[in-house]
Amino acid sequence: MKNQGKDHKKKLNLPSKKTRFFIFTVQLILLNCVDILTAKAANAAPVLTVVQSQENTQHWSGITKRLQTIGVEYCVVPLSTVKSAADWGDRRILFLPNIETITPAQAIALEEWASKGGSLIASGAVGSLSAPGVRQLLKSLLGSYWGFSLNDSQQIKPPKTSTGVNNSELFGNLRGGVLIPNDSSSQAIAVWDSKDNPAAVVLTERSTFLGWRWGTDVASTAELDTAWLKTTLTRYTSTNDTKKIPGGSPNCSTSVANVPEQRSREQGSRGAGEQGRGNNSVVSKPIPKTAINNQEAIDQLEQTVRWDIAPNSNVPIGSGEAIALQQELENLISRVENAYIAASVNSTNPNEPQSLKAEPVRHTTRLPNREQVMTQARMVAKNIPQLVASKNYALARQQWLTTKTNLWRQFPTDRRLAPAEIRAVWLDRGTIVRAGSEQELAKIFDRLAQAGINTVFFETINAGYTIYPSQVAPQQNPLIRNWNPLASGVKLAHERGMELHAWVWTFAAGNQRHNELLNLPLDYPGPVLAAHPDWANYDNQGKKIPSGQTKPFFDPANPELRQYLLKLYEEIVTQYDVDGLQLDYIRYPFQDPRAGRTYGYGQAARMQFQQTTGVDPVNITPSQTELWRQWTEFRTQQVDSFVAQVAQMLQQKRQNLILSVAVFPLPEQERIQKIQQHWEVWARQGDVDLIIPMTYAQDTVRFQSLARPWIGSTQLGSSLLIPGIRLLSLPTLGAFDQLQLIRDLPVTGYALFAAENLNNELQRLFSNTQGKGQSTLSEPLPYRQPFQTAATRYAGLKREWQLLLRHEKQQVSSATIPDFDAQVEVVQNALNQLATSPSATKLLTARATLTRFQSLFRVWMRQQNIDNNYQVNAWENRLTTIERLLRYGERQLELGAKNL
Repeated sequence: MKNQGKDHKKKLNLPSKKTRFFIFTVQLILLNCVDILTAKAANAAPVLTVVQSQENTQHWSGITKRLQTIGVEYCVVPLSTVKSAADWGDRRILFLPNIETITPAQAIALEEWASKGGSLIASGAVGSLSAPGVRQLLKSLLGSYWGFSLNDSQQIKPPKTSTGVNNSELFGNLRGGVLIPNDSSSQAIAVWDSKDNPAAVVLTERSTFLGWRWGTDVASTAELDTAWLKTTLTRYTSTNDTKKIPGGSPNCSTSVANVPEQRSREQGSRGAGEQGRGNNSVVSKPIPKTAINNQEAIDQLEQTVRWDIAPNSNVPIGSGEAIALQQELENLISRVENAYIAASVNSTNPNEPQSLKAEPVRHTTRLPNREQVMTQARMVAKNIPQLVASKNYALARQQWLTTKTNLWRQFPTDRRLAPAEIRAVWLDRGTIVRAGSEQELAKIFDRLAQAGINTVFFETINAGYTIYPSQVAPQQNPLIRNWNPLASGVKLAHERGMELHAWVWTFAAGNQRHNELLNLPLDYPGPVLAAHPDWANYDNQGKKIPSGQTKPFFDPANPELRQYLLKLYEEIVTQYDVDGLQLDYIRYPFQDPRAGRTYGYGQAARMQFQQTTGVDPVNITPSQTELWRQWTEFRTQQVDSFVAQVAQMLQQKRQNLILSVAVFPLPEQERIQKIQQHWEVWARQGDVDLIIPMTYAQDTVRFQSLARPWIGSTQLGSSLLIPGIRLLSLPTLGAFDQLQLIRDLPVTGYALFAAENLNNELQRLFSNTQGKGQSTLSEPLPYRQPFQTAATRYAGLKREWQLLLRHEKQQVSSATIPDFDAQVEVVQNALNQLATSPSATKLLTARATLTRFQSLFRVWMRQQNIDNNYQVNAWENRLTTIERLLRYGERQLELGAKNL
């Protein structure tokens, strides 16, 4: 202690902030003060607020037991109720145990709360699944961020440099992750006993970050957890434990929290059919569905970036982020320009002379304004890095957001500009139920047809119920009365020249939200599992519904269940003239093996795996590397093989049926580990026609980051990929911006989730830009007429080149133009001949001419690629789309030959 005293005196000579920091650090050793802390807490209002969320629901029992062991009074705030700084409460210490997803609004509120003197304790991968801006803010508040999880349990120990923290109760074996400190104001007071001794606990003046999931037995012992929290609380309460946060709400429960009810709204839940209506009913202690580890939905995939939410925030922007902001503005400028080009060449009469300057009379004043906006936008984009370099972060955000909004308003939304493409929409069960009759359903199909939709994914099986009276399924949906929506839907779609594909829940067997609508017990597993309980699947704790989720699942390994589903799908495609089948929930529910949350332990699966390996999978853990690999592979193959069976059945019944799948756009290996969904295999094997990744995002940057890896994938075989766009809460022009991005990428269309979110404003925009009323030309459907689509889309490209060369928007040397024009016509002729009379020989010719043209195109456009990289990339992407249409068409030719 003498040496520590000398060190302490030296520290007093440092700047006051570091002096205070050291004093707080030394206080960490005062474990003997816990009795004083407990005594004070017993006689005063709680100083600790613990945040409860959907993500720590399954940890809540362990969290509360440890809090009770410490003996400190605390109150509980549900994360779902936090919308402002006041909602974090007026207690001066806030504990965020294992909360990986925080919304931008909640993060901003947390920043404001902390600025009033609040102290933070966090544990686990806090904020790691949040939007980039949120992660940046949390990094600033906590002085560090969660880097990555460690594969195995490891010892934590004091760092080599003395911190005054050496109590043996604080160190032991844990399973956690590496924390990355920000700078010298952050101090690692515990490190992992591994190479380079990475940080396990990081301290700042107002925060403590514990690098493991506090309150979970799989991560730590109760003794270690309580020792660290007691020590941390002692640090914060040894000064003034009665101080409260100004303006904070005093309203939070001060009783010891019970394990929260497993009830949550399915607002926004993928495939729920009642999204956006969750507030119509009141549920005790609502908990948000946001966690990727626990979710049934997709919400966490549609986070917005921070500069979209907090334009006045002066939180630092890194140089890399500044470049990204600049690049996005430049890309948006190019998307607006491309939209005008498309509008100029996609007129009713393709032979009519086109001009970039041709505008409707009512918009004669718009052109100067557009040019002015574009010029100003380029200036802002150019200046963003300078503003960031001068630390004028708030102004950078304000200018970026204002410019983005102004550019959005320049999109030509009053005229047709869409190419031949797949324009699909999910028509959800909730909308079908509300229609209530064929007459009312007809109005919905009228709106969809006017909006240019050509493919409808009609929700046919939901929560184990069919939308139609079935001879196979145990029960039609009780919300449907006195009509057959599927029969009506097929009729209405075909009358309007649209296709209808039956959208079915595959391995999700029930839905707690649906049970509430029907006044059924919350744990009712759905009509199929109620009749066949041995078809159920279970998690590693023996639950049909994993903690924090809302749907029981079937066991894909059960042969009787598989035969039932095949028979049910056969009924749909033979009794109704549907054009295709879409598999949704073609996966296991979400899991997190490293956190001890796994699934797939149905009776059939356990028996089959044990027969193969001699081991019951319930006894396997991820630490048993080889066995765990086999168990993961076994479950993944159950899904793969079922998709193959469905594809085979459809081909046998009706060759022209289209099989599509709604899938998650998670990285391949992560997806296999978490939901056993390996759709790359389905594509390579030729089992599916359309792959629809649910790339739901509320900003175009995030949408592109989700979609790009799959759009550029070489593992899709001949399948066509069409990204999904979620309309809920998406600004109208934001939705259009995502559509324009899709049209500049190598894909053949998009799918909108869902019909119930197609409001009047979107309806008008879609009717103007892609509706049937805007064109008298017949338009091929890519998955039906791939060769005609290829020829049509190429003709549009040719008109763009002619237009831009005529107006000198792209300079091509006079010596090059004749050769360019000649080669353009060669490709057009080859594609036209293939579209008119498809054959293997003509396909070979078309491919060869296209490949040669693509190679020459890069040479011709070398200078243009420097001047306008986005435009040239967009053209190359469209050529790639044509190449993929030829590949898909080749598959159709082969299937046709086999069935002759």
